[in-house]
Amino acid sequence: MSGDLESLFEQARACRLCAGVLPHGCRPVLRGSQSARLLIVGQAPGARVHASGIPWNDPSGDRLRQWLAMDRAAFYDESRIAIVPMGLCYPGTAPKGGDYPPRPECAPLWHPPLRAALTGVRLTLLVGSYAQAHYLGNRRRRTMTDTVAAWRDYLPEYLPLPHPSWRNTAWLKKNPWFDAELVPALRRRVAGALGALDG
Repeated sequence: MSGDLESLFEQARACRLCAGVLPHGCRPVLRGSQSARLLIVGQAPGARVHASGIPWNDPSGDRLRQWLAMDRAAFYDESRIAIVPMGLCYPGTAPKGGDYPPRPECAPLWHPPLRAALTGVRLTLLVGSYAQAHYLGNRRRRTMTDTVAAWRDYLPEYLPLPHPSWRNTAWLKKNPWFDAELVPALRRRVAGALGALDG
């Protein structure tokens, strides 16, 4: 890890910008190294991730790893994979269920310098609508479904994915093309990006 990137990660982990509004306090969860070739940008840590400090350490992470055909050891290899969510801290759970959106202060502050410092990244997975809105801007389509369906338009830099939350099980059933077409392509693209580390 370079000094600049290491310093950025230390600063991000020490961030307390939203301390006054986060119901469970600040615990930024992110990881990566200068040699990382794949960047995963999700929404924000959930309650289990907040408790453990380990990103995607929950059922959503299990599903994401299933999509990637990747075990935990490979997924958590910081030399190959960086994980930086749109909101670094757990935003809390809304009264009607589901987590609150990522804090709006977070991504504008941390993503530009972190992404610029992660110079080895060859592919960025945009997991969910918040990541897609931030990174694709006016290039994204009208809905998350339309954006994911147009995944080929964002390659080779980005690959948009739905959030792997179990709340999206019905979405997956309604969109069988995701498992049939996108998941195999996702695995190939990820393998190609990670292969750049060895080549």
